[in-house]
Amino acid sequence: MLKKTDYTVNTSLIQLACSNDLRDRITINEPSGDFFYDPWNLKQVYKGTIWETLYNSLPVAKGECRVIVLSPRDCYVSHADIDDRYHLNIQGDHCYLIDLDNEKMHSLQSDGIWYDMDAGRRHTASNFGRIFRVQLVVRKLLIRANLLNPVSVKLTANIKNKEHARYIFDDTLSIWLNYANKNEMISNFKFGDGIVHFATESSLIEELKFHTPKEFTLEIL
Repeated sequence: MLKKTDYTVNTSLIQLACSNDLRDRITINEPSGDFFYDPWNLKQVYKGTIWETLYNSLPVAKGECRVIVLSPRDCYVSHADIDDRYHLNIQGDHCYLIDLDNEKMHSLQSDGIWYDMDAGRRHTASNFGRIFRVQLVVRKLLIRANLLNPVSVKLTANIKNKEHARYIFDDTLSIWLNYANKNEMISNFKFGDGIVHFATESSLIEELKFHTPKEFTLEIL
């Protein structure tokens, strides 16, 4: 689920970032076009700061980049993501990324290494320590697939509790969507207000129906 890349940053810069009073999640870049497909640009307010240095230490086209903060004694609910991520650990004490599908814990250290995360597995992050866990997390851009026989589909949550619907979506469909993106089987993914649109190969419709939970309605457009 988590593997080292060749991209690194001097740990003294990591310590400099730790000196900031970090308590909330912030996004340090902004979209240049499509949220999921087009590279994002660093916000002007962060240029010339330690965050620009850390941001540029990952020399790839980037999606959304966030400083994510997890409080002591806290964790996230089980989920998967359509887009894989890059992680740089800023600070933490007894913090772990947990691969729930394989029941494996990955200790998170402030070692100056960018990690490549397979977000298509059910996972959570936990902070068993006494200080805030802080990471710089970058979404990978989705692949603009050239589909042979594309079909447009729409998935709509049919339950009123949108937070619960999001949980179900990320615990089921996001796993399939992550796999489909990596294998260039979907394109034009859009998400908003409990509704998801994308295109996929016509030959995959029955497979998609199988993976669609009862809390969602699948429409072929």
